[in-house]
Amino acid sequence: MFDIRPVAYVLGLLVTTLGACMLVPLLVDIAEARGEWHVFLESALLTMLIGGLIALACANAGRQGLTLQQTFLLTVGAWVVLPVFGGIPFMLGATEARLVDAVFEAMSGVTTTGSTVFIGLDDLPKGILLWRGMLQWLGGVGIIVVAMVFLPELRVGGMQIFRSEAFETMGKILPRATEIASSISTIYVGMTLACTAAYMVCGMDAFDATVHALTTLSTGGFANYDASFGTFSGPAEYVAAFFMVAAALPFVRYVQMLNGNQRALWRDSQVRAFFATIFTLVLVMSVTLVIKFPHHPEQAIRESLFNITSIISGTGYASVDYMGWGAFLITLFFFIGLIGGCAGSTACSVKIFRYQLLFASIRVQLKRIRAPHGVFTPRFEGRPVSDEVLSSVMAYFVFFVVSLGVLSVALGFTGLDFVTSVSGAATALANVGPGLGDIIGPAGNFATLNDTAKWLLVFAMLVGRLEIMAVFVLFTARFWRD
Repeated sequence: MFDIRPVAYVLGLLVTTLGACMLVPLLVDIAEARGEWHVFLESALLTMLIGGLIALACANAGRQGLTLQQTFLLTVGAWVVLPVFGGIPFMLGATEARLVDAVFEAMSGVTTTGSTVFIGLDDLPKGILLWRGMLQWLGGVGIIVVAMVFLPELRVGGMQIFRSEAFETMGKILPRATEIASSISTIYVGMTLACTAAYMVCGMDAFDATVHALTTLSTGGFANYDASFGTFSGPAEYVAAFFMVAAALPFVRYVQMLNGNQRALWRDSQVRAFFATIFTLVLVMSVTLVIKFPHHPEQAIRESLFNITSIISGTGYASVDYMGWGAFLITLFFFIGLIGGCAGSTACSVKIFRYQLLFASIRVQLKRIRAPHGVFTPRFEGRPVSDEVLSSVMAYFVFFVVSLGVLSVALGFTGLDFVTSVSGAATALANVGPGLGDIIGPAGNFATLNDTAKWLLVFAMLVGRLEIMAVFVLFTARFWRD
């Protein structure tokens, strides 16, 4: 019989921890003296009470480890429950958000998507702005653990190729998650502090530097201003680009480098392919801007580097309204958002390694056509790739394309135009942030969308962040029977 208590116990602990985190923006609101501190006090008490009661009620659950069903349910449940509680301050605070808007904003935060329904960010209390940044920061470190522990074990989307790569601690899944989270968190915190300091050197005040560092390292993209990162154009764009790239690289390589393997990062084929992709895209876009628009070469390189890095990593910052750059570059931005960073990073979307496996499979098929009797095997990182991994990757691509099509049609039925529907579906599934067009483009937001469209996008953000199949498997009858 399926035992939900171990799952509920962990979820209760996570909710309690989230409630405790609300005390940080509470202190910021007290210091700002705008009378908003009670919002986070009420939210924290309610969240910790509910989470604590759930954990206590299930504390006597078996500690033998999690079954496959329980692992799937825990992975999806965490990304469902945390945004619900994370949205409470938005309903009680200065934003006075409705349920759909509060859940949308919190889901966008925890999944590090970066789409927002809030207008007038410049005038919001600092506690609310900090909480948005904290949701993304916590979601960023959380998805690294999920990508390195849970998804490989669940064989989701080809992630099983990294099963033995992260750590050689193949014990129970929860102790392994704890060990990995401890190692990663140290690096994650250090990089966040370094990013904060760099932003302050570039002229940001301490609060802006802190919040933007939280949303940069998480590749989340929530900003403190309606103009997004356009408020800080100049040297800060180079700093942001550097740390967005750093956050989109495999964090396990940083652990290996600290343990003495100094060449671990560059030996990763994902990393080399990621850098080559960014370099090519920046070159193409910079040349186009200089030729077609009145851009100084330095400005063209800076704006291309920043915005391409932001979109390919799934951060979603915007320093300019690139909707005025012409149809070619707008179309290019759409497809850049479908690339993504490296596996085991805070980046989202399809991920570089899946494209590498796809192209490796295509090359092998072409060789087999030319030499039907030859024996050819796709390889990744110099190792043969099993049929199981390739099938999982192909299934991911099919699910992604089908989900994109179905969601686009569903959004169209709610009354949205074609560009908004397709780009909205893509940006939610890829967890990028801004879409295209006048409504949800880099100069707009999602506030004016109807409630049905917002709920659809909330579901899409969840599905995209957890690699699609981890969510859809819960809707199969066999999952619950077995």
